[in-house]
Amino acid sequence: MNVTSEYRSPRDSDGHGTHTASIAAGRYVFPASTLGYAHGVAAGMAPKARLAAYKVCWNAGCYDADILAAFDAAVADGVDVLSLSVGGVVVPYYLDAIAIGAFGAADRGVFVSASAGNGGPGGLTVTNVAPWVTTVGAGTLDRDFPANVKLGNGRIIAGVSIYAGPGLAPGKLYPLIYAGSEAGDGYSSSLCLEGSLEANFVKGKIVLCDRGINSRAAKGEVVRKAGGAGMILANGVFDGEGLVADCHVLPATAVGASGGDEIRKYIAAVTAGKGKAAPTPTATIEFKGTRLRVRPAPVVASFSARGPNPETPEILKPDVIAPGLNILAAWPDKVGPSGLASDKRRTEFNILSGTSMACPHVSGLAALLKAAHPEWSPAAIRSALMTTAYTVDNQGETMLDESTGNASTVFDFGAGHVNPQKAMNPGLVYDITTYDYINFLCNSNYTDKSIRAITRKSADCRGAKRAGHVGNLNYPSFSAVFQQYGKAKMSTHFIRTVTNVGDPKSVYQVAVKAPRGASVSVEPMRLVFRRVGQKLSFKVRVESRAVKLSPGSTSTSSGSIEWKDGKHVVTSPIVVTMQQPM
Repeated sequence: MNVTSEYRSPRDSDGHGTHTASIAAGRYVFPASTLGYAHGVAAGMAPKARLAAYKVCWNAGCYDADILAAFDAAVADGVDVLSLSVGGVVVPYYLDAIAIGAFGAADRGVFVSASAGNGGPGGLTVTNVAPWVTTVGAGTLDRDFPANVKLGNGRIIAGVSIYAGPGLAPGKLYPLIYAGSEAGDGYSSSLCLEGSLEANFVKGKIVLCDRGINSRAAKGEVVRKAGGAGMILANGVFDGEGLVADCHVLPATAVGASGGDEIRKYIAAVTAGKGKAAPTPTATIEFKGTRLRVRPAPVVASFSARGPNPETPEILKPDVIAPGLNILAAWPDKVGPSGLASDKRRTEFNILSGTSMACPHVSGLAALLKAAHPEWSPAAIRSALMTTAYTVDNQGETMLDESTGNASTVFDFGAGHVNPQKAMNPGLVYDITTYDYINFLCNSNYTDKSIRAITRKSADCRGAKRAGHVGNLNYPSFSAVFQQYGKAKMSTHFIRTVTNVGDPKSVYQVAVKAPRGASVSVEPMRLVFRRVGQKLSFKVRVESRAVKLSPGSTSTSSGSIEWKDGKHVVTSPIVVTMQQPM
């Protein structure tokens, strides 16, 4: 630890911890804004909750020993909810410090939520996938910060930015260059890496930089130091069309992959003399401030990590999504909003993006649910959040995937976007005990030694393996995974038990929307409850026919199972995956 740049105590010298903590439990503050953007009242999800912070991350990284020590300290201190905006690679649960620490916490009745990771939009990127952890992906708000690029040919390319310093001259078009072709040595200059830009090419111009390697704000600092007038930050193909607003140190904006391609083509055409405009490519950036009531919203953020679950495909992950794009929250007084050492600006609030910001939204909601229902277990709280989540946007359509503009899927949003009001009264919950999790580990074919490493308990797996399969954990979602070994027809079943937390005398009817190519039956089709707290079980049978697949490929389709009593709708996603072995 370097005591000149970080504190030994939980005090924050980076900003990430302050930001995430205030999302979970910040008190009401007015006025709040970042450099004048997103002006209004700021509040965390549970403004009256008491907050404890445990430091596990340092400039050199986040160490397993610190993570485990923090879990132990938090449980000993009597916390109700643990929020982890931390993650790593997916490994078996007995090698995963977060999974091990979280199991001990869940065993003691502590709700654990963790960020799904920012590895999206590719598949199999989700992290923190243990079934006793609530895994949170990121969605957008109905608010953004437009900063559009106007090219010399009149074309407008949509972008976003948070910039409030000395602006570009109104109405003036500036010379425009692509850093990768003119400003330096090719690859490193295309990314605007430190020392890669030559001032004689850059001075007084707007520079197009590609995303990657160094931070987005750092690229702007490189352009500024080389004398550039402004910067356009272009997504790569992998980033797609997802836009993240940053507190830039010079007039700058971020554009999607297609926008970046259009700007490069414009530069190339004008430079080659094919364009109708003047022989020099030109552009300006038009900052539009804060825009509200954006439609469609929410949208699954491009960076949000996606399923399927790489460790246990029979458990659908992420579980839910929550707001994680361009989130305003508290910021320490010794760190500039860009996070750069050279940034001397100071602000009480900052706007950041990531599943790190989505996770504490769910942590705060869990605290509210625990306060309203102190008898609920961590699994019951997660079930309430999942079965009441929604999957449609404010235009009534299936939520879109920001990276492609197409409809998103259960591997993007899990059960859907959290709905706090409905989660308070979910009707039914899928509860899970410690012994259920141990049976799950037995059915995952873990050895007794590996199970002990996670649970600190010995497990007799003989009964558990007779009782069912890994997908039979009492989870609020269903994932059937079929290996096609030349069979024409495959089937599996799930046993689930729901607990009545709604009205004493209630009757629930099932409504099934089967995944494409599969048939789903539920027995019984009616659940008749006489009292609150009563548990009833049902069986779900899934059958599917083989589909034509090349070796090593998969096919997925999804549907839902809903239990309705006239007051509550208890919804679970069901996904069928067909795999063709190599």
